[in-house]
Amino acid sequence: MKPGIHPDYHPVVFRDISTQATYLIRSTVTSRQTIEWSDGNTYPLVDVEISADSHPFYTGKARRISVTGRVEKFQQRYGIR
Repeated sequence: MKPGIHPDYHPVVFRDISTQATYLIRSTVTSRQTIEWSDGNTYPLVDVEISADSHPFYTGKARRISVTGRVEKFQQRYGIR
């Protein structure tokens, strides 16, 4: 492998905003938010909307998303009635 061309992998905490589940993994992503982990160290924190803890494929539970507001917003924006 050539030196100097690979990104810097460092520990990062990902938090699922719907279930509050947290995962400490190595990643190249950076964040201004930080969190103190159970080992006493502080790591960058990245909030994600969906993870394996909340995704319907892994949980077996389907989530229904309300699209009423989005449809009305689209119709209002483009003048379709």
